[in-house]
Amino acid sequence: MQRIVVGVDEAGRGPLAGPVAVGVVAVPKNFNIKKAFPGVGDSKKLTEKKREEIYKQALIYRRAGKINFCVKFGSAKAIDTSGITKTVRRGVWSGIKKLAPKAAGVKVLLDGLLHAPPEYAQETIIRGDASEPVISLASIVAKVSRDRLMCKLAKEFPNYGFEVHKGYGTKAHQHAIERFGVSEVHRKTFCH
Repeated sequence: MQRIVVGVDEAGRGPLAGPVAVGVVAVPKNFNIKKAFPGVGDSKKLTEKKREEIYKQALIYRRAGKINFCVKFGSAKAIDTSGITKTVRRGVWSGIKKLAPKAAGVKVLLDGLLHAPPEYAQETIIRGDASEPVISLASIVAKVSRDRLMCKLAKEFPNYGFEVHKGYGTKAHQHAIERFGVSEVHRKTFCH
């Protein structure tokens, strides 16, 4: 008997710096995400302001015990050591097991090419962040958490402009790498 739906998506697969973030959201089966979070959708298509609004609302719902979510980060070092695919999988599996330790009664919906541990009932949906509200919400919590972290890292590593491009390979970021070299939060394997 399915009681919980878990949505999973990641943010920050492609940047040259910073971690990858895996968002995992667990909601009761009949929870109406679109009603609770008006405007929820693919995080890449929402404004930063709208993503922040939805994230703050998610925190309120979590404090009230109506939903649960977590974000698992995979560091630049982990990405360089294990590769992006394994690093993302570790985040997906640990996030699901944190929110739904027992597989019974759980259905996991994942975006793109992501997979849950084999004991879970699961469905991987291409562009699920645009079509499944629970995956959209997971993508939003992952993106907001990662963006906030990149703004913190911008204070530690002020030469790179992380607060502007969030670690993605913009021209300005590439020029900064040429000028200052790579920092400890850069993915060395992505910067060659």
